[in-house]
Amino acid sequence: MPVEKIFWKDPYLTKLNAKVTSIDGNVITLDKSIFFAVSGGQDSDSGTIGAHRVIDARKVSLEILYTIEGPHTLQRGDEVLIEIDWEKRYRLMRLHFAAEIVLELMYRNYQHPVKIGANISVDKARIDFIWQGNISETFPLIEKKASLLIDSNLPIISEFSDSIREERYWEIEGFAKVACGGTHIRHTGEINTIRLKRNNIGKGKERIEIYLDPD
Repeated sequence: MPVEKIFWKDPYLTKLNAKVTSIDGNVITLDKSIFFAVSGGQDSDSGTIGAHRVIDARKVSLEILYTIEGPHTLQRGDEVLIEIDWEKRYRLMRLHFAAEIVLELMYRNYQHPVKIGANISVDKARIDFIWQGNISETFPLIEKKASLLIDSNLPIISEFSDSIREERYWEIEGFAKVACGGTHIRHTGEINTIRLKRNNIGKGKERIEIYLDPD
């Protein structure tokens, strides 16, 4: 059985006891986990498993492979405590959903431009588009509509569309329903204020960078 992904059931959980299900050198698997692995442009969590720092968390099919700092004496069946860096997780969730809102607003208001890349890190989120001209011309409208969604503090539904394949979605009723396997905040108001910045990344390519204003 692949790891049970508790980070979807409760993305606000910061500690969890789990069992080691396999070991290959410093690479281990677990029966359940709150430690998100890089996926869909969202960075991995930071933290420890069994007091060992996690160097890498990689999703392979439905499994997650964790590379921990060695040396270690863990054995299959051992119970370990997982602890994640909550400050990083929460910033990633907020930036992730800010990016989701900006992307959906770009699609709805500017004839669904082609997205060619995205990334969510602890400092900023970015979305890259095929775009002719200066994409910052969209910012007044996008920022206004994003602020309305954020200020309304709308509930965010995050569920499985297919539990066997572990396919998930988020939904804001009356706004959008989008396939996404990241970790999500519960309400739009948690994002607080965002700032958008333009970056030209090549001929016919534009980047929107998304920042969170200080709390």
